[in-house]
Amino acid sequence: MQTAPIQFEPFNALSDRDAQARIAAARAQLGQRAVILCHHYQRADVFKHADLTGDSLKLSRLASQSDAEYIVFCGVHFMAEVADILSRPEQISILPDLAAGCSMADMANRAKVERCWRELATVLNPDEQVTPVTYINSAADLKAFCGAHGGIVCTSSNAPKILAWSFGRREKVLFFPDQHLGRWSGHKMDIPMDRMVIWNPDLEMGGLTPQQIRDAKIILWHGYCSVHQMFNPGQIVRFREKYPEGKVISHPECSFEVCAQSDAVGSTETIIRVVKESAPGTRWLVGTELNLVERLAGEVKPEGKIVQFMADTICMCSTMQRIDPQHLAWTLENLAAGNVVNQITVPEHEATLAKIALQRMLDAS
Repeated sequence: MQTAPIQFEPFNALSDRDAQARIAAARAQLGQRAVILCHHYQRADVFKHADLTGDSLKLSRLASQSDAEYIVFCGVHFMAEVADILSRPEQISILPDLAAGCSMADMANRAKVERCWRELATVLNPDEQVTPVTYINSAADLKAFCGAHGGIVCTSSNAPKILAWSFGRREKVLFFPDQHLGRWSGHKMDIPMDRMVIWNPDLEMGGLTPQQIRDAKIILWHGYCSVHQMFNPGQIVRFREKYPEGKVISHPECSFEVCAQSDAVGSTETIIRVVKESAPGTRWLVGTELNLVERLAGEVKPEGKIVQFMADTICMCSTMQRIDPQHLAWTLENLAAGNVVNQITVPEHEATLAKIALQRMLDAS
């Protein structure tokens, strides 16, 4: 029976130990009605409660195949949106803390992208010449924009394949919001650097000349991940000087210079797989979020592998860190009491168009 929602304020004062105990109790009461999803970047004291772990798209697809009524996504806002888009109508997507956003996703919004599209139309016919490609790390309305304009979604693992699909339809690509993933993926397709230009949404015509727009193969949005911005080539140089036998692996959200100096570049799932499949005793320098690196280091330590974090300072996804045991306990206790809090709902018209763009990606990859 539904009651008045339980307020969060008392939970904010809970000790971590008490929060953990209340999470366990609420989970036991809910049983299979709720599934807890945790992204690889999630903090350890929340990650331990995961029913499913992985990257954002994998988690959303797995959750949609579950029997759970409630999808509790311990990640960030755009991830919970994808879960809502891909889940069945009777499933409810929940984000334990609505403040868990993504600074990179926020760097491209619908108004700015539509203005870009209009300005491109003064030089090109974008609906005939440009395929909009949005990284899955973006708001649902941008996925819908791509769905409406013949575009598509990509992930960090399939971006080159999605670019190939895009160029098979139109001669140019507008890639947002992460410039680094777009640049590295274009480089992997042998696109010259001078044909990949930056569109700065705060400048008229993106800061580009008409000729630069005409000559471009990929128009890269001026966006980036604040975590992956912390890594630089100097960190790799110092590692190689100290450990010549060591290996370096980086996420493609890192700068081009970091990726170019790495032995391997890949998504979170790829980084985990490559390190785990490496020979015993291998030493790795890893350029991605700290929680993932520390967890991976502990998992491979029994094999004599050493995994080091690339940055010199602590560097984690601060917005995802907002989902703590207190917020998870509050969310689950409300569900156990029959109250849905922090439901993430994508408007039907946006969800329909976004699903078109997502389905194009699934079909292409």
